[in-house]
Amino acid sequence: MERNYKSLQELTVLDGFMFGAVMTDKSICQELLERILGFPIGHLEIIPEKNLSYHPEYKGIRLDIYAKDENNTHYDVEMQVRSTPVEKRSRYYHSQMDMELLMSGMFYDKLPESYVIFIMNYDPFHQGKYRYSIHSQYTECPEMHIRDGVHTIILNNGGQNAGEVPDELVRFLQFTSKSLTESEYPSEDIFITRIQNRIRQIKGNREMGERYMHLQELLREEREEARKEGRLEGKSEGQEIAIINIVKKGLITLEQGATELGITVEQLREKMTEIISDNPK
Repeated sequence: MERNYKSLQELTVLDGFMFGAVMTDKSICQELLERILGFPIGHLEIIPEKNLSYHPEYKGIRLDIYAKDENNTHYDVEMQVRSTPVEKRSRYYHSQMDMELLMSGMFYDKLPESYVIFIMNYDPFHQGKYRYSIHSQYTECPEMHIRDGVHTIILNNGGQNAGEVPDELVRFLQFTSKSLTESEYPSEDIFITRIQNRIRQIKGNREMGERYMHLQELLREEREEARKEGRLEGKSEGQEIAIINIVKKGLITLEQGATELGITVEQLREKMTEIISDNPK
């Protein structure tokens, strides 16, 4: 049977599965955050593949890397390789992170600082920047800073303003843009060498290989089911049905399903509604 997905050996750090696996190494994740944010982090606790969902009828999210430091500052780091309305997506991520904290008994005025960070292989704003930092401000008093503790950082690995961004961050972003072969070349950056070594460990780990294959097998089975039921008129339609079935079974979130198909969550909801209307049983 022809394989229509990358094998584990073909993945680079740009692939979400590999990125999440690499960043479960606390020291690597901590140094990456320090390169992005420009300040030291004393202690970091990582919760990989964090799921945030509070009601079965509401959309949940699955975070690539979710962490907090000794000051209870929370960090969400996401690898994003498909076009998406990133500002509204970051808004939703922040709201879900806050909801989890409030449900644990925290008061509004005690909400900690939170960072949502997207690493992207395209420039969502077409301004040629490696880094975009989003902050709220008062329209009438732009010199005043809103101290709501909400921070969003969008990183573009194809930036053109290297002189305005720390060299160590530029080197990491350029590394994420490399092809499989190029990403394996020796690097003079010790941090990147550590990432390369971690990737080799993951690719040589049987358990990680089985886990990755399990996810791909779920997708393949759903596509095959669509074909057997005579619903597949084209490759794209079959993929949509496969993803929708996996979402309905609760194996992945709506957010993940939309990302897989390269559409918005709202568009995925509409497609699910259409299928239910056509098959009311």
